[in-house]
Amino acid sequence: MASTQHIAVTGSTGALGSLVVQNLADLGVAQRLLVRDLSRAPQLPEATASTFDYANRDLSKDALAGIEVLFMVSAPESDHRMDLHSTFIDAAVAAGVKHIVYTSFTAAAPDAEFTLAREHYATEEYLRASGLRFTFLRDSFYLDFLPALVGEDGVIRGPAGTGHFAPVARADVARTAAKILASASEHASATYEMTGPQSLSMSDVARILSEVRGQNITFYDESIKEAYASRAEYGAPSWQLDAWVSTYTAISSTTMAKVSDHIEIITGTAPMSFEDYLRK
Repeated sequence: MASTQHIAVTGSTGALGSLVVQNLADLGVAQRLLVRDLSRAPQLPEATASTFDYANRDLSKDALAGIEVLFMVSAPESDHRMDLHSTFIDAAVAAGVKHIVYTSFTAAAPDAEFTLAREHYATEEYLRASGLRFTFLRDSFYLDFLPALVGEDGVIRGPAGTGHFAPVARADVARTAAKILASASEHASATYEMTGPQSLSMSDVARILSEVRGQNITFYDESIKEAYASRAEYGAPSWQLDAWVSTYTAISSTTMAKVSDHIEIITGTAPMSFEDYLRK
């Protein structure tokens, strides 16, 4: 495979991006790692690192010079994330980037139940209007995140009801993203649903955790009023509280229940189940 660097990856030191760049390295793909701190950049063959900032158009434009394909991990959650996304996409356009592969969210829509999915939809629309080629990876909630939902008392609390969702491992998203980046032109204008192989309720999550860990973990279906009250003590801003609570109400709805086979189609290997992930 040619060693000319034409692929760049944001979030190269983060939970998802670090897995993506390692997968690209394993494929022998040259890449540019976009980081905020050069001292933290992974040391990988055929890779160089450049500093960038979602909020700094000029810095990002310089970091993207000569790049054709960009893997854009969504910016950190904030009350101005869409502004960061639009600034960074504008920088990519100015730098001559041809194609952006963006980590969106399942059921992204202007009126999505999960409040942060609305920002992902707005970013998708901004990319559509940018003139760039695009590929959207609509990730479900990450399997990696689920154990952290268990309280010190062994209870998962939230207004999820009996709703189902299809959580996915970051590792499966990362290896899929690497395959797409290595042959990006084959995936132009595509939207892929990144899910695991199971549609689970939060009661299922508690049961599987109990079985694998040998602990008694249960799920308590809070009312929405209870959910806001139990999280108010953290002193988070209202947009963050809305995101935390709507994590569960989105599961309660029917919008996240469908299992997709896109990961297996793209990579040839099925994504791991929750039990697989916990035992790995």
